[in-house]
Amino acid sequence: MQDVAPAAGTAESAWETRLSGLTINSREVLPGDLYVGVAGARHHGARFASAAQASGAAAVLTDAAGLEHLAGLQIPVFVAGDVRRLVGPLAAAVFNSVPAEGPRPTLFGITGTNGKTTTSYFVNSLLQALGRTTGLIGTIEILAGGEAIPSVLTTPESPQVHGLLALMRERNLDAATMEVSSHAITYRRVDGVRFDVAGFTNLTQDHLDLHGSMEEYFAAKAALFQPDRARRAVVTVDDEWGARMAARAGVPVLTLATDGTARGADWSVTGIEPRGLGHSFLLRGPEGKQLRVSTALPGTFNVSNAALATLMVLASGVPADDVQRALDAGDPFTVEVPGRMQLIGEEPAAIVDFAHNPDALSRTLASVRRPDSDARVIIVFGATGERDQTKRPLMGAIAARGADVVVVTDDDPHGEDAAAIRSDVLRGAEAARTGEALACVIEEVAPRAAAIDRAVELARPQDTVLVAGRGHEVWQEVMGENLALDDRVELRRALTRYGFTALSSDGVES
Repeated sequence: MQDVAPAAGTAESAWETRLSGLTINSREVLPGDLYVGVAGARHHGARFASAAQASGAAAVLTDAAGLEHLAGLQIPVFVAGDVRRLVGPLAAAVFNSVPAEGPRPTLFGITGTNGKTTTSYFVNSLLQALGRTTGLIGTIEILAGGEAIPSVLTTPESPQVHGLLALMRERNLDAATMEVSSHAITYRRVDGVRFDVAGFTNLTQDHLDLHGSMEEYFAAKAALFQPDRARRAVVTVDDEWGARMAARAGVPVLTLATDGTARGADWSVTGIEPRGLGHSFLLRGPEGKQLRVSTALPGTFNVSNAALATLMVLASGVPADDVQRALDAGDPFTVEVPGRMQLIGEEPAAIVDFAHNPDALSRTLASVRRPDSDARVIIVFGATGERDQTKRPLMGAIAARGADVVVVTDDDPHGEDAAAIRSDVLRGAEAARTGEALACVIEEVAPRAAAIDRAVELARPQDTVLVAGRGHEVWQEVMGENLALDDRVELRRALTRYGFTALSSDGVES
């Protein structure tokens, strides 16, 4: 490969080395793998090349800085400049995951600040309603046909991505859907993947600890909508960021407006009506085309997610009549998404959601407010440590405006002082309550399980208890230690303790 050369002491014959896999994690090396030693935040991966050799690595690829750690290695060593840039293309070649010719799954990639997970589940569910066999790579789990594998990252590292896509191709799956975070694009985790359809949900403040500014965050997302990463796109244009994303895209784009303004979009959502906790609506397109769509998941943001999923499947080449039949017969957007507006109890309404940034928290609070003026909203939430600190007081203020009772607690403090994080959130909540003459009650309760218990203790049957921020997560990281904590389990336990009825467990959190 261009820019790769055998290191000093490695013979030219090393080019004939046969590889059966590739990894950047020395603990995951299998016999025949190429081990790629890349520079990390704390250590250079080349330091672990000896361990990789002991596990059966067939060769090592690293950069000039990594060579100093490879003395005495007995397997071929190759050197390149920007090694991380090569990992994705090499993984694609080694695993033959996305061949230019021959059968392979149709690939869907979804990016945006909020809604990636739900939209990916919606796409997957609609494809299944169409009779397709599917795979899913995302925050909650990885699905390869009927096999489910818990996931740690929103998008795994590129060797895992290509290994999974190769597995899906070998199993003759028809389609695969992937969440694509800005981290995944920035850290090159989806290099070598070209999506048949890329979708954009929205862009709001998040991950500024990584990107530094909204402009840089936007630029990271926009990289997905270029010819090397996608063939076509569906972009939600409900705000200026979406309009800019559509204009920046270097591939054919279908635009979608879901906020009732139309905005000159190719497709727009109209006629939104309540359907239980969810909504039904019409998707209107060019030349009088329209689709009838519904979702039982609460929140108008799930209207946006359902509309985007529908158009992504349409953009992949599925005829509109077939999509409509699947929507009517299968009710695909009523699929439960673990930790995303997940209903744990009904009286009081007890909901767990992943809302962990200002926009998501605001939308979620608005969606759970009941029209009955006597029904209160009680929220339990915190903020993550070692992340964008500027959003903490913003989220506190949003909670004070949108809830009647605010219980501030811990999220994942990581290595930060948990009390200091709570103080940042409380500062925003109390400033909003005082400055805007709000009537909300604000309490600080830790640990998180006690805060959930306190919220249910305060609740009446007509109220809503919203536990926000962690969603499906089952571990809480505190000073380097992972503590078992599942908001759904704690919420069910509290409901039972205070004499309320909890819905039966879905098994996800076991």
